[in-house]
Amino acid sequence: MDDKKTSELMAKCEAMKNDPALMKECKVMLETMVDKKVEMEDEPGQTYVNMVNNISAEDVPKVLEMALKIARNDKIKDPEIKNAAERIIRTLEPL
Repeated sequence: MDDKKTSELMAKCEAMKNDPALMKECKVMLETMVDKKVEMEDEPGQTYVNMVNNISAEDVPKVLEMALKIARNDKIKDPEIKNAAERIIRTLEPL
């Protein structure tokens, strides 16, 4: 995914961050990360339990960033977490 596409997704995410469907997908991905004990390389030891329980519209762009990293990361092989990340991205992609 190129930087232009990433920028477009981030802009759309910012505009849609209060969308209940997008919030739900973000929460699902975070819950999956907690269940699978997935850690992001740039945030070692970070726990996402608090974010799952208290997700806000302001968290949505950060979750999208994580989804993009997960989708591109070859080290993360778990299909459940990959699918959760892809669902967030698809929610934002133009039809």
